[in-house]
Amino acid sequence: MQIPGHIDPVTTGTVPLRRGNRVDLVGLTREGIRAALEEAGLDAKAAKLRSKQIWHWIYHRGVTEFDAMTDIAKAMRPWLTERFIVGRPTVVTAQVSTDGTRKWLLAAADGQEYEMVFIPDADRGTLCVSSQVGCTLNCRFCHTGTMRLVRNLSAGEIVGQVLLARDALGEWPKGTMASTADIDDEDDDAGHYTADGRMLTNIVMMGMGEPLYNFDEVKGALKIVMDGDGLALSKRRITLSTSGVVPMMARAGEEIGVNLAVSLHAVNKEIRDEIVPLNRKYGIEELLAACAAYPGANNARRITFEYVMLKDKNDSDADARELVRLIKQYKLPAKVNLIPFNPWPGAIYECSSPERVRAFSNIIFESGISAPIRTPRGRDIMAACGQLKSAATKPSRAELDRIAEEKQAALG
Repeated sequence: MQIPGHIDPVTTGTVPLRRGNRVDLVGLTREGIRAALEEAGLDAKAAKLRSKQIWHWIYHRGVTEFDAMTDIAKAMRPWLTERFIVGRPTVVTAQVSTDGTRKWLLAAADGQEYEMVFIPDADRGTLCVSSQVGCTLNCRFCHTGTMRLVRNLSAGEIVGQVLLARDALGEWPKGTMASTADIDDEDDDAGHYTADGRMLTNIVMMGMGEPLYNFDEVKGALKIVMDGDGLALSKRRITLSTSGVVPMMARAGEEIGVNLAVSLHAVNKEIRDEIVPLNRKYGIEELLAACAAYPGANNARRITFEYVMLKDKNDSDADARELVRLIKQYKLPAKVNLIPFNPWPGAIYECSSPERVRAFSNIIFESGISAPIRTPRGRDIMAACGQLKSAATKPSRAELDRIAEEKQAALG
């Protein structure tokens, strides 16, 4: 079946699925890279030096081949190539919307698929990153919620989305930082380092999955993304969205420290129980109390409440006034992001009318709380908020056994 939207033939930076026992270094910390090098046979001093160099090439320069790491001795590069890879997700399809939004369907090494989206604006470029294959929350307005949870994504698979986006956008610096005074067999024609401008300026953990149900891997990935010697994206430019996993919210603020967005979508128990079933476990009051206690939240770093506008479900003037009351009751430094419902096949809801959305927004604005209306992006390629879904399925026991046998056979 023809996929709607322009199919981008460029799969820059993808690496074919590889078999064998080579270790993928993407997603490892500096210490993890050092440990992997030592385990492969390097002495401690050499491993410490090489891990620092490899980190720079992977996360600051976007290099995927060891032969391109020009400050590592040429004689050592084949040794690294035999033992390690610098991977990327495989691009299954890449689509471009009429509004410039880009969506990639990606495949992991085990064949499981997930999606990421890049949204360009005049003053920023936002990458929407997935944290799981599928989702366990079953939010009724969300297409991803109709999937079963297949598995968590690893830190490497999460970081890999950011690396792949930079590949596709052509945003890696060019040339080399090394000097011949440091490395005597460096390539002579490597060029000069330049700090190019960036299109990818912001990251939102709002793709497939609930990030706080994959806390450790999300934390590890974002620590790499924020590292000043690598991708160097400020925590103020990263937003983590949760449907309200209350016990993990304080840890997210303390241990990751990025901006918080909360998928609220309703202001009373009956409606939120229906559209965000997690509310039956962690109710609105408990959720808002956790928001009030979120580390680092203040008027300069407000909590964003995401609110999808569903016709005749959560969009009345009374709902808007109750939302204002709750925000003020809990003294929350907040803004409300109003999201017109993005339809998908089989959805049981309709989008509120533009007039109803504007009226809802006006009530909130008049109370002194910001309530911008999000412009739907990428609807024609099913890339808008709540529309992401892949064909990934949880493998059976027999399938897992077959995959294990194939991997063992490939290893000899």
